[in-house]
Amino acid sequence: MRLILLCCLVALATCQSVRYDLSLNPKKTYEYKYEGTVNFGLGMPNLAESAARISCKVKISGVSAQTFILQVSDLVFEEFNGFPGKNAFTASPKLAQRIAAHLVKPIMFQYASGHVGDIHASAEIPDSIVNIVRGILGFFQVTVKTTQRYYELEEIGIHGKCQSNYATEENMETKDMTITQVVDINNCREKAAIYRGMATAVLDKVAKQKGESIISTVKYVYTVKPTAEGGLITKAQGLEQQHFSPFNVKGGTFKMQAMKEMTLLGVSDTAEALTFGPMESKGSLVYKFVDAESDIPIMMQNLQDPVPKAIALIKKVAEANKYDIDSASTEDIIKVYQLLRVTDYEGLEVMWKEMKGNDEHRRWFLDLVVEVTDARILKFLESRFEAADVTAAEAVETLVLSINHLRPIPELVEMAKMFLAMPFSKSSIYVWHTVVLTYGSLVYKHCNYYTPCPVSAVQPLLDLATESLRTGNEANMVLALKALGNAGHPGSIKTIMRFLPGVAATPVDLPPPVLSAAVQSMRLLAARDPHSVQDITMTLFLQKDLPSEIRMLAFVILFDTKPSMALVSTVTAHLQEEKDLHFVSFAYSYLRSFARSTTPDNLFLSTACNVAVKILTPKFGRLSYFYSKALRIDWFNDDFLIGTATEILMLKSATNSFPSEFMMKGKFFFIGRILQLLEVGFRAEGIKELFNSGIPGFTGDLSSTDFQSIFNVLKNWESMPEDKPILSAYTRASGQEWFYADIKKEFIRDIIGAFSPSAGKESPLWGMIENLQKGVSWHRTKPFLIFEVRYFQATTLGLPLEISKYYESVNGITVNAKTALNPPPTDHLGQLLNSEISLETDGFVGWTKDFWVYYGINTELFQCGTEFKSKIPLAIPWKFAAKINMREKKFELDFPVSKKEFALISVKSDVFAVSRNIEDLAMAKMTPIMPIVMDSNSEVVRVNPAIETPDSEQFVTPNIWHPRSKMCAESNIYGTGICVESELKREYYHEEYPLYYFLGYTHMAVKVTPVQATKAVEKIHFEVNAGPSRHPMSVRQLLETLRRLSKEATQRVSLSSDSASSARGSRSSEQDSVLQVLDSVPEAVFNIKAFAMSGNQKPDGYDASIYYTPEANTKNAQLIMSQVGEDTNWKMCVDTIVHAHAEAKAHIRWGAECQSYEMSMRGATTHLPGSKPTLKAKVDWTRIPETMAEIGRSIGSYIPGMAFLLGFSEQHERNVRQEVSASVVVASADSVDVKIKFPEYTVYRQAVPFPLPPYSFQELQQDIRNTTTGSFGLA
Repeated sequence: MRLILLCCLVALATCQSVRYDLSLNPKKTYEYKYEGTVNFGLGMPNLAESAARISCKVKISGVSAQTFILQVSDLVFEEFNGFPGKNAFTASPKLAQRIAAHLVKPIMFQYASGHVGDIHASAEIPDSIVNIVRGILGFFQVTVKTTQRYYELEEIGIHGKCQSNYATEENMETKDMTITQVVDINNCREKAAIYRGMATAVLDKVAKQKGESIISTVKYVYTVKPTAEGGLITKAQGLEQQHFSPFNVKGGTFKMQAMKEMTLLGVSDTAEALTFGPMESKGSLVYKFVDAESDIPIMMQNLQDPVPKAIALIKKVAEANKYDIDSASTEDIIKVYQLLRVTDYEGLEVMWKEMKGNDEHRRWFLDLVVEVTDARILKFLESRFEAADVTAAEAVETLVLSINHLRPIPELVEMAKMFLAMPFSKSSIYVWHTVVLTYGSLVYKHCNYYTPCPVSAVQPLLDLATESLRTGNEANMVLALKALGNAGHPGSIKTIMRFLPGVAATPVDLPPPVLSAAVQSMRLLAARDPHSVQDITMTLFLQKDLPSEIRMLAFVILFDTKPSMALVSTVTAHLQEEKDLHFVSFAYSYLRSFARSTTPDNLFLSTACNVAVKILTPKFGRLSYFYSKALRIDWFNDDFLIGTATEILMLKSATNSFPSEFMMKGKFFFIGRILQLLEVGFRAEGIKELFNSGIPGFTGDLSSTDFQSIFNVLKNWESMPEDKPILSAYTRASGQEWFYADIKKEFIRDIIGAFSPSAGKESPLWGMIENLQKGVSWHRTKPFLIFEVRYFQATTLGLPLEISKYYESVNGITVNAKTALNPPPTDHLGQLLNSEISLETDGFVGWTKDFWVYYGINTELFQCGTEFKSKIPLAIPWKFAAKINMREKKFELDFPVSKKEFALISVKSDVFAVSRNIEDLAMAKMTPIMPIVMDSNSEVVRVNPAIETPDSEQFVTPNIWHPRSKMCAESNIYGTGICVESELKREYYHEEYPLYYFLGYTHMAVKVTPVQATKAVEKIHFEVNAGPSRHPMSVRQLLETLRRLSKEATQRVSLSSDSASSARGSRSSEQDSVLQVLDSVPEAVFNIKAFAMSGNQKPDGYDASIYYTPEANTKNAQLIMSQVGEDTNWKMCVDTIVHAHAEAKAHIRWGAECQSYEMSMRGATTHLPGSKPTLKAKVDWTRIPETMAEIGRSIGSYIPGMAFLLGFSEQHERNVRQEVSASVVVASADSVDVKIKFPEYTVYRQAVPFPLPPYSFQELQQDIRNTTTGSFGLA
């Protein structure tokens, strides 16, 4: 019994001496086998993937109780690029050797109670290598609790400070504990992730709730063996899975899978003390991001000795694009960006000295150096400003782009202030504007990353605003306010308030341009400090003595704050009592636009505005477009998480019918972000004053009389004050204003003087003409990285995952021209009107746009991932000779026929599995993600009836789609054709909608191709002759025939119409007038020729003449087009008659001598006493070609469905065969009734919204001539 008790006590003591909490014995050496693999693909069979694998042995030895040394040996690096099951991993010994050269050095780390502390390593070991070690050490970061089987903790890991969920299970036989850890990296308090390039994009939280573009899961499984010294990890596995889509992850994703495994090989006593050299702290276990500006993910190159490489590449792309855009060379520009980003400041100066003497190289260098995004570019620009060795235009372009792409860190913001004090900045008004506005933009981006944003960043702009207000300098006030608007700094609110009446502490009386700038300066503050902005804008809204335009702008800013239902209700209540119809019309239309909004950012606001519109509609729902208006059109798709919005604002005042301000802006919604696109605005304060006294003779029907009335007022522009701008304009991009200008009388006076016929040799136009006579050659190329958006995130392997989007454009234009004047002008420009001008020119205009999306691992050593790549070149070359004779009103144009095919525009894209490494650059692989498939003749082909996915029991069916098409329109006369060709390759699964739309090869192009002509063609000759000419006998005979046929048609329709005598009487005057027109003598107006010509041969082509018959109340014109050539009698005859304000008719006949086919079109306005104004139109045909009939039937098959979508009703009834008619009846001041009759059915809709001019029906009745419905039936 005592023996049994003793054994129990020994066993109990033994159990109490073993522990599960992790620890390492400093006197032991632990050896593990480690393997980490990362894979990128779609996770579907038969699609290409890329992967990388690192395997090694890891030794951990103790230095002290809590200090250990990690050493790596036997490192192997392998790459995979191809199709699973068909390809295998291949070793990259050179890269493995490079990585091992760093890891052979010992790395020291602190470790206690299962937590990794500070990491130390030699200074020579780069952070990217230390991060791989972090991936290994991550296995030792485990919190073990034996008292709980499930527990949650927030703890430090390689992904940051994230929530971990633990579950433990003990094996009763082996006593080993299995620990499962799941890390929620989607919701970390301090996440190891970085966004770059999205500073001006507004986060859309509601869109995030509709779907995500990235979802990640991380799971670890540990096997822990208990020992007396603590728990020992004998095996550990980690699995990180990520799903990424450019759209919503619900609709198909790219997949990343990172797996790592560590197995204990053995434990031994440490034989001898370890020795190691000096080390420095490398930080904690949290992943440390390296400066990846030069690690561009879409390419890899040797970056050693970058200056000569960059110079050579710049000269190469400049030469390749010196005439047209070489789309094959545009990707080299990205290589230049990468080389410039590793070039030091001194290297940039060397390149400038090398390039500045050559205009072409100089332009390219200044356009590309802006992508250096740190202090080097600021120092370079500082040197240029101090030396004043750049022009004002060069300074503006370079400064705008460089500051826009500059990293907005505190040091660079402070450094950029120097440009505000440099003399060169004020050497030109446009340079000064650019300096101030771009600094404001830099502050805005800085505040996006640093919260709270220090006031010191915006202080220079606050000082400028305060000083301009003190001195009363209007120009500086506007500039400072616009810069503060760009900055959007919450600390600027109090300064802005000083410019606003009723808000400022002291009364202010400032001109409208300043007030407008002050209100708009709060546009970005609306998101950062909505409550303050709401208080200010509501105060302005309630001040009814303010100009209407200022109140409208305040109203717009108020709704940028996304006001609550309560605030919208308050606004609605005040609008009900509003007397200013311009303001209430603007507000009502703005509210109505928001009520219809479908974008996520207006999800709640649209509901509030919908209620407001219902309250306001009875009183203000019928205000016409004569008043101020706001229009917003938007859409959003939940599957794609993409949408757009466009706003158009037209601001007027009660004292003037001419708009004082006009603004148009667009937004793009993409993956939970709102990108503000281009915005333009005009302020016509000067023109508005010119129209203050009204427009004599203006009726509002937009006739030629109205335009003449407006022109008569504009001729009085000289009466306007010299100091006030006639027109002001601004442009914004990404919400940032970068340019604005005022057009004053002096500018208009200079333009009129330069182009006046009386201008002499002092005119700049005279100098241009002289240069043209000598011959000019002008060329410009503009490369531009439109955006570079990058997202970095740590992976469990310690490798950086990157999602990047690059969009680059290279624009170019070349013009070579030479002119001859006979006789040349000697005294003034008006002499050109009596000269014959001959011009020979050739050139090119076009662009190439490259777009990449990269998803994968990107380090300075290797890249592994999936890449979408597209290229869109546009190329419009030209070569022609022209002759212009103003005295004879004759214009000739000769084009040589192209002998080779060329593409006007094309689109080419594909998705690749990519693998690159720095040690084997020539072995880089880009495998199309879709394998080569058989042509399925545009049909969907199902392959492998059922494929079981490895991670589920579901069966998915892939489909292969490979349509190809080519359609051409060819002319055998001119020897030229235009072809549209396309080819798509897709292998998709219905479960992957809508991602599969973009996966695979895409090619589309519009090409100009040479065609076998009926006879040789040297050139295509166009000729327009507007001078007086006699008709050839054949044309006169054709006119007689045409007039005879038109008479017969008129009489035939009259006799077959309604037999009622009253109706015939009402038509008699109309019939007489038509017959009188047909008896009149026509006058030739234009003669147009389009001939294919070759040597002395007779030309082929077409000859068209337009004739006009003047009458008091009727306008009559005929077009006769004839085919010129041997054995042809094809002609087209068109006869048109327009009765002033009432009716228009056209008869078209074509074919042999205009006899084969015939159709007619008629339109008329009718307004009988007691009826509503009506517009009627009719198309009927007697004979038409079968191809035209087939096209008509194809279009007709879509009409019922389209009509249904547009809210029309359909009624099946037999109408007149070979006729389509429509009627539009004015139903109310803002709506019309529409009815369209087709031969077999009728579609109709009542009360279609349509804005009408602000006239009552009585006024409309006076303006429109009374016509009978019977006149509509005349042929």
